[in-house]
Amino acid sequence: MIHAAKTHMVTTSKAAVLGALAMAGTFGPMTDAHAQKAREWVKVCSKVSDNDICNVQFNILTNTGQLITGVNLLQSKGKTNRRIFQVAVPSGRYIPEGIKVQIDKGKVNTVPYSICLPNRCLAEIQLSEGLVKALKGGGEITLTSTNYRAQKNPVKVTLSGFTKAFDGPPLKRDEVAERNKKLEEELKRKAKETADKLKAAQDAAKQGN
Repeated sequence: MIHAAKTHMVTTSKAAVLGALAMAGTFGPMTDAHAQKAREWVKVCSKVSDNDICNVQFNILTNTGQLITGVNLLQSKGKTNRRIFQVAVPSGRYIPEGIKVQIDKGKVNTVPYSICLPNRCLAEIQLSEGLVKALKGGGEITLTSTNYRAQKNPVKVTLSGFTKAFDGPPLKRDEVAERNKKLEEELKRKAKETADKLKAAQDAAKQGN
């Protein structure tokens, strides 16, 4: 079960610590026209100032590399001790609705937004042991945000591999670098394919005149 937590402002230092791993990436518009690329659950740990931070995360990307939904389970130990369940979605959301979270066919809970930036909105609650247990025992989690046109945007995230990522060791630095390299190469390939198709369409249009 997800227990709602009162949203509160964090200090600049805490925001920097907890956002160091979770707030990267550029969000584009959420649209069915973009094919989605899902990355598996992974754990990334890092030293930030006087804190040890681990982030168990799952990101869904468009073919252009834009992150349309991100799930982060952040745990900070050291000077700042916090455990956060965070969902990141594109901006242009209807804030009062929050993000609806449902594990399998269970109860629908609301995660309130904590902050909206020009290119993304973040919703978060305290990460409880009950939530971790529910995620470990689940098959998928449905995250539904509502845009400014009152349209609901449900996104399903598999929980396959979550337990292994949460309980297992974090990725090594070279593994993170290799994953980023492969992702960059794939995005470049997709960009070239798009550019080639556009050029072919333009050439065809010119020949038709």
